[in-house]
Amino acid sequence: MFEIQTHFRTCNICEAMCGLEISYQGGAILSIKPDKQDPFSHGHICPKAVALQDFHTDPDRIRTPLRKAGSGWREISWDEAFAEIGQRVRAIQAQHGADSVGVYLGNPNAHNLGNAVFLPRFQKALGSRNRYSSASADQLPHHVAANYMFGASMAIPVPDIDRTDFMLIIGGNPVVSNGSMMSGAGMPGRIKAIQKRGGKVVVIDPRRTETAKLASEHLAIRPEADALLLFALIRTVIEEGLVDFGHLKGMVDGYDGIVAASAGFTPERVCEAVGLPADRIRRLAREFATAPSAVCYSRMGASTQSFGGLCQWLTVVLNIVTGNFDREGGAMFPQPAFDLLARVQPNDPDARPPLRSRVRQLPCFSGEFPVATLADEILTEGSGQIRAMFTIAGNPVLSAPNGDRLDTAFAQLDFMVSVDIYLNETTRHADIILPAATGLEIAQFDVFFNSFAVRNPAKYSPPLFQPQGNQRHDWQILKGLIACLTGTADDGTTPEMLLDAALRSGPYKDQGLSLSTLSEHPHGLDLGPLRPCAHERVRTLNGHIRLAPALFLGDLPRLSAALQADAGEREHYPFRLIGRRLVWNHNTWTHNSRRLLKGAGPITVQLHSSDASRLGVSTGQMVVVRSRTGQVDIEVEVNDDMSPGVISIPQGWGHYRPDIGMRTAAGLPGVSINSLTDGGRIDPLTGNAAFNGTPVAIRASRQMA
Repeated sequence: MFEIQTHFRTCNICEAMCGLEISYQGGAILSIKPDKQDPFSHGHICPKAVALQDFHTDPDRIRTPLRKAGSGWREISWDEAFAEIGQRVRAIQAQHGADSVGVYLGNPNAHNLGNAVFLPRFQKALGSRNRYSSASADQLPHHVAANYMFGASMAIPVPDIDRTDFMLIIGGNPVVSNGSMMSGAGMPGRIKAIQKRGGKVVVIDPRRTETAKLASEHLAIRPEADALLLFALIRTVIEEGLVDFGHLKGMVDGYDGIVAASAGFTPERVCEAVGLPADRIRRLAREFATAPSAVCYSRMGASTQSFGGLCQWLTVVLNIVTGNFDREGGAMFPQPAFDLLARVQPNDPDARPPLRSRVRQLPCFSGEFPVATLADEILTEGSGQIRAMFTIAGNPVLSAPNGDRLDTAFAQLDFMVSVDIYLNETTRHADIILPAATGLEIAQFDVFFNSFAVRNPAKYSPPLFQPQGNQRHDWQILKGLIACLTGTADDGTTPEMLLDAALRSGPYKDQGLSLSTLSEHPHGLDLGPLRPCAHERVRTLNGHIRLAPALFLGDLPRLSAALQADAGEREHYPFRLIGRRLVWNHNTWTHNSRRLLKGAGPITVQLHSSDASRLGVSTGQMVVVRSRTGQVDIEVEVNDDMSPGVISIPQGWGHYRPDIGMRTAAGLPGVSINSLTDGGRIDPLTGNAAFNGTPVAIRASRQMA
């Protein structure tokens, strides 16, 4: 009989990095509880952690390589899989060029140590510039702002939430997300702590979110009006003499450009478009600028919209001009133990204009083209057309805009390979599926999310279990792909070797930090609170922050035009669609956990009671929601947390294709919001998908729930 043992690790499902205490006996998990000794999460846990157990035991998991055979699948060996992949991909690239093969990387890659350190090697081996990821459906505006203002796309400032006196949250719902580009477990407690110490939290959102319900104040604005509001706040600070650069005076360039650019965005000019009175906008600016410390945090609602790039730029500008940047209680740079800025040399962000995509001429940032144009690149014939794809830990048919069109595009590829744990809406198109280990079967160190953390933690978690069946670790699969594409032999490098080297040469090398050190501290290490370090983190040529890059100033005429409503569009599509997040799921990759699905409840469209009355519908009734690109039938939930004229549907659902033939994709609740979102609606500045603000129409359906 096996004895009961305990394993400590970091949950790698979302950004919060919660510490877990897992009790197990042999190969059976007895319990997953919060690790009260974790110095970062302090005993916080959310419902998603149980999915780690469900992933491990799920009978639907793919456990051996599969090859498409007619309408079904045939198990093959790893040698067969790699041999065919190498032969097919090399042949396609030889005939059509290196860029004829594309890569899509899904969200789970960012939560996987092995993928974080080996994906760059795989992409180099493939040699294609056609790279896409979930970043351009999520967070790309953050990286573009960081690159042009600080000289490095990973120089992301985060709120020092535990020491701030005033937090302004725009389009974010950290109570549900546990942060998102602000990694920190237990966000409800952190928000309450601001108020307990006499501070204030203000939420700006068209919906009274879970975070707004805990906040000191909720201000409902119109979708996609966030950049206008931010500019009006900045203009008020300038006009009322509240500008203060603090210790950054002399390190900030371009203030005159902000003064000139903001002149056309006074509170009086933007108030109607924003949906807030001018005097309330001015009062909010004064409250923010005169608080002992303050921080503005803008997230999904501000990023995944038509003005996402401007929103993230202006968020940083507001923090800087009020003296709330690089100081306690403001926006600060983390100093992670695995430092992604270590090799970034001082540079001029304007030195090279971004590459442009072949079909729609959308910009390439951080080495990636926008996923909103991936279907175009597959479906549009001509030189440079994508004819083969790798998808790695991603389900873009559900997570990318206009997913139905991407579904059509994948079906016409000459060849497709998916690295995944499930047969799903995307991987069903693959010719070969390579099964990966995941969750409790992998080693974990958060390479990316330590870079967004509200403190500086470090923790390494070894695998609890070995891969099952014929599965391999993702990094082993990547090394196999590199070998079959290039013919090179395995050099024996492991993720742990690369992690140890990064730790030994990183910011805490003088403290002797290494993989061995972390292994001796299974609960993790607290490397201290955020501290002022802008002089060390900024990577522009002169070491200064660029407050008014030409890239953003050039986009202002488009923002000015947004002050004029499009009456014609409103007539045909009178509602604006926004997404919403559920605490029981994470994007598209936790939907095979039956326990989490029970907590999610029905997937509904939320709308205000005044809109429901006008449409003649009520809670539980089915409606048809229609956009320019598609329509869905969905159940109504009348909810006055919504602003009139705005509706909300959760992102990430839509497992509705029984033809896949597995329980993974049949019988699960919910429709895909991306049957409605439009691949043509993007933020032209960054190329990020504009999910929020999608124009839609609604009518009652004869079908009843």
